[in-house]
Amino acid sequence: MISQTAEYALRAMVHLADQGEACTTAQIAKATQIPSGYLAKVLRNLARASLVQSQRGLHGGFALERAAAEISLLDVVNAVDPVKRILTCPLNLPCHGPQLCPLHQRLDDAICQVEDSFRSTNLAELLEVPQHRKPLCQLPAPGEQ
Repeated sequence: MISQTAEYALRAMVHLADQGEACTTAQIAKATQIPSGYLAKVLRNLARASLVQSQRGLHGGFALERAAAEISLLDVVNAVDPVKRILTCPLNLPCHGPQLCPLHQRLDDAICQVEDSFRSTNLAELLEVPQHRKPLCQLPAPGEQ
């Protein structure tokens, strides 16, 4: 449904929202299980979209550019791999004209629903759950409880 890049961006943003402070690329990579080289690329795209800011220095790293409640999942996904709607016939069939055939219309309707869901969900909402249900939580290994 979404690309690996979008999945990585969402994981990184959820982690930053949960931490509430700047985190290094290494810290984010470890917590989110994202390869650090790939994460650096994702973070650059998020910074270009003004979703994260990088801070240099001793307590540097990456932090959210604005409050988690102000960042939608759609903002994050579109920053790294925008949702692609079907606006014209993907087969370029002239007989379809400006209208989509029933198959492509239904596919676009599904994409629209996903887009609406991403638009109406912000990062803060994903963290408003009990600790053991938080995204990226590290559950204790069997026998560690």
